[in-house]
Amino acid sequence: MDNNSYLSFLLLGTMLVLIDGQIIYRGGRSYLHTAYGNDNVAGSSLARLVAVLFHLAVLGILALISTIDVPADTPLEGVVLRLGIVLLVLAIAHGIAIGALTRMRDREEAQRILHNNHRDARHRDPTGPEPIVTPVPGQSQYSPSLAPPLDDVSRE
Repeated sequence: MDNNSYLSFLLLGTMLVLIDGQIIYRGGRSYLHTAYGNDNVAGSSLARLVAVLFHLAVLGILALISTIDVPADTPLEGVVLRLGIVLLVLAIAHGIAIGALTRMRDREEAQRILHNNHRDARHRDPTGPEPIVTPVPGQSQYSPSLAPPLDDVSRE
């Protein structure tokens, strides 16, 4: 591959990576905003970390692909073939990045639900919930866990 084709490939590949990285960052930021709510700084930071990791990994792969000798008849055909490989790698990396953002969002939502349930449990009636089963005679209404011993029950 001649120098012009090589530089064209690197320029086009880098532009594709940067555009896709920005899509991941901006989309991830709004995607995580729904999970983090008012703490948008945390969602933005996580989206930025995922986007930086995406950029570094895919730019590294782009550099490696640029050194591979592909069988092509013309320099233009070589650039197109390499760009096709880059696009496939971008698709895989994009899917991995979205999967990471989804796991982060799901984990944060589960943590929020757990926190809300714990907070709601502290604000419940201190006497306890209504019993699920009817207490037997001689048993406290709010702790129907055991029946009184059979020896203590008077027979008629």
